Amino acid sequence: MKGLFLSVLLLFLSVSLQAQDSINWISITEAEAAVAETPKPVFIDIYTNWCGWCKRMDKSTFQDPAFVKYINENYYAVKLNGEERDSITYRGYTFKYVARGRRGYHELPAAFMQRKLSYPTYIILNDILTPLQAFKGYRTAEEFLPIVTFLGEGLYKNTKWEDFMAKWQAKDQ
Repeated sequence: MKGLFLSVLLLFLSVSLQAQDSINWISITEAEAAVAETPKPVFIDIYTNWCGWCKRMDKSTFQDPAFVKYINENYYAVKLNGEERDSITYRGYTFKYVARGRRGYHELPAAFMQRKLSYPTYIILNDILTPLQAFKGYRTAEEFLPIVTFLGEGLYKNTKWEDFMAKWQAKDQ
């Protein structure tokens, strides 16, 4: 009996620790449902399988303990393949894959990027699924953490970015 209890405890601890090591990615459909139940901002990572900078983000920024913790606690995190082949229904519309030459694109990520396809791109939605900001390219955790904090906590509503960054940088000194 003690052995069973110890095994269950160790399994629980390893799952708990593992959850802290990576971002809890969900689908855009799951995020839409989650926001309807418990409003929270959404962080979307738009990537492709061939994108080197996307892979670097996965191995560095998206593994940074402070970044992972902040995103998991304050956002619903979505990974969205810019070349997804399956249809996705979002906000009552069905978005599809569009074949184009050797590589096509998916309409939903393209819509989030305003048809300016660039990978990686990150989209921040507020807690009612309205896009707040798009960011393109590789970002370190140190660069990205103040941005997701500023937008995720709604500080943009009554604080200038420059004022926020002055306080952010002062706390590090």
